[in-house]
Amino acid sequence: MNAKRLSRAAIGAGFLVSFPGVAHGQDTTVARLEPVVVEVARGAHRSPLDLPFAVTVQTPDSLRPGQRHLSLDETLSLIPGLTVSNRTNPSQDPRISIRGFGARSAFGVRGIRVLRDGIPLTLPDGQTPVDYLDLESVGRVEVMRGSASSLYGNAGGGVVDLRTSEPPAVPVSGAVRVWNGGFGSQKLVAKAGGGGRSLGYQANVARTEGDGYREYSRQRTTNGFARLSVDAGGGSYALDWMGVNTPVAENPGALTRAQFDVDPRLADPLSIRKRARKAVTQSQFGATARGAGARGEIEASAYTGTRSLDNPLTFAIVDVGRVTSGASVRATVPFSLIGVDQRLTIGTELQLQNDLRANFTNCNNVPPPTVPTATCPDPAAERGTLTLDQREIVSSVGSYLRDELQLGERYVLTASARADAVRFRVKDRLINANNPDDSGRRSLGAVSPMVGILARLAATHSAYANVSSAFETPTATELGNQPSGAAGINRDLKPQKSITYEVGAKGVGGLGLQYNASLFATGVHDELIPFDIPASGGRRYFRNAGRTSRRGAELGLGVAIRALELGGAYTYANYRFIDFTVDTAHYAGNRIPGIPRQTLQASATVRTGVATFVTETTIADKMAVNDANSESSPGYAIFNARIMVGGSLGLSGAELTLGAQNLFNTRYVSSVSVNAAGGKFYEPGSQRSVYIGVTLLATAKPRS
Repeated sequence: MNAKRLSRAAIGAGFLVSFPGVAHGQDTTVARLEPVVVEVARGAHRSPLDLPFAVTVQTPDSLRPGQRHLSLDETLSLIPGLTVSNRTNPSQDPRISIRGFGARSAFGVRGIRVLRDGIPLTLPDGQTPVDYLDLESVGRVEVMRGSASSLYGNAGGGVVDLRTSEPPAVPVSGAVRVWNGGFGSQKLVAKAGGGGRSLGYQANVARTEGDGYREYSRQRTTNGFARLSVDAGGGSYALDWMGVNTPVAENPGALTRAQFDVDPRLADPLSIRKRARKAVTQSQFGATARGAGARGEIEASAYTGTRSLDNPLTFAIVDVGRVTSGASVRATVPFSLIGVDQRLTIGTELQLQNDLRANFTNCNNVPPPTVPTATCPDPAAERGTLTLDQREIVSSVGSYLRDELQLGERYVLTASARADAVRFRVKDRLINANNPDDSGRRSLGAVSPMVGILARLAATHSAYANVSSAFETPTATELGNQPSGAAGINRDLKPQKSITYEVGAKGVGGLGLQYNASLFATGVHDELIPFDIPASGGRRYFRNAGRTSRRGAELGLGVAIRALELGGAYTYANYRFIDFTVDTAHYAGNRIPGIPRQTLQASATVRTGVATFVTETTIADKMAVNDANSESSPGYAIFNARIMVGGSLGLSGAELTLGAQNLFNTRYVSSVSVNAAGGKFYEPGSQRSVYIGVTLLATAKPRS
């Protein structure tokens, strides 16, 4: 980071903590660790202070109010060890990584498990599309950092569980919110909710439109969420629905460094020429039930969903019709054995993914061809010849066992293990002289143990240590894309496996202080690494690295001093190849690309009875963009600010929000495409954008 950026960072940091802002009448406080019950720990239902691993619980809209809920980088800010790279590309999901797991993702989220109210959004092959995830209704975020496969299975480098906010404690309430901002950004949100003694309901719908910061990045999206919850007979039950319809999401692609330096708003010319974009429709229903009593508790869930994807890419047009389903059940029983109090949890989880996938020749071109060709017989048509037609079925089953032993008053020993089997099946429906049979089967599995110990140092302070494991299979697409061009499933691509050693401390102190610190070392065997072949037109392939090492430190802090709330998260990530050779190139000692070595995030919220002022910053180190470390994206410092003014009249109210993203108009790279061909590594972040939001609220008078 150069001197100019450092000076801006210093100015901005001072601005974050010293602005004598005005504030907002919302009655919220920084969440305290002690009374919070963590759901992500699967059967533990304990305070974070009682869990022997790194976990963060956050209420984003209370800590940093005034969010537009446009992307997960807003919702998942201020979590140490977790990075969200906003690709500024509406056809590509943000890249989420925890301790480096997921940083290699070419699309969707990889390497970590993502859940909504305990129901997995992650598919059995480890991929997670999050374009249909509704953020308006998220009230709490729980993040487990580190190897979580002993509880969650495939892609268990970490867990993000997004929990729905509680419905308003009134019979009927509603809100309408309108956002307008730079680059043609518009969003209209309508919400309703309420409940009685045992019944709660909430629903929202949002329409988002924008031309995008970059050229060729227009988006039109409508998404919604609904939830009905009932408490009866000592149990709690809920029905959920999420859905999205995105008819237009253009793909500007990634840039070379020379293109970025000339104009970061440019789009990749090939993406424009081939009209790369996506249109997606998805709907998912889920049901959960939980019962608890003196003898323990039992919880069950089930879900099903459909997805339709039309995805023109630079090398092909991909058409996917998907049906997903799954179910899980777990029980927790407390008991005492030879004088030792224990809590035993046992559970099973099933998932099924059924894809109908077809690829066509992409006949888009500028200028268009004037004569028919063998692959594009109709020059006016976008879709050419059918090149792939197959059914891909991925199923997984995992069972786990967890036991907590109370050793005296201060110590808790936790041990768990999970056995997983993931099965891939491909049924090729297009077999001819030019297209050999790609049908095949492959089964991958692992047993993932974990052991940890926690010591209560005081009533509100604890320390812990653990050893845990994780594994991650290739996705169905990754197994099907063979660099050699051979038919069938790639038999050489292996799952990556890791083992982590971790120590940490966490607690709550005076002045609203919260802290969460950890040190870890992770060794990964057969790490899955993406790469491009120059003649592939942008198609991604994968290979296994020999060994990699990840050593890091994480620190999260929060302080509440009267009207001022401060939050911060620092991550140090020393991730390197230990043993990795490709042909004659040796990469041992190089940094793993796509991950900044250091990241600092901070926020300050100042409240008065009149308004709220929020400032945020992200300062990130440079990132290597390829295995050879021959290029790096520059480090950067980004600052955001917003002010909210609200008032109420009887049972109605209004709020006005005025804000700016990237306050100092910094030119920066927010994400990189690892090992991309042709030097197209760089995905620019948006420069300064000013926005305004207006919210109108109404509440029915409670019954007397």
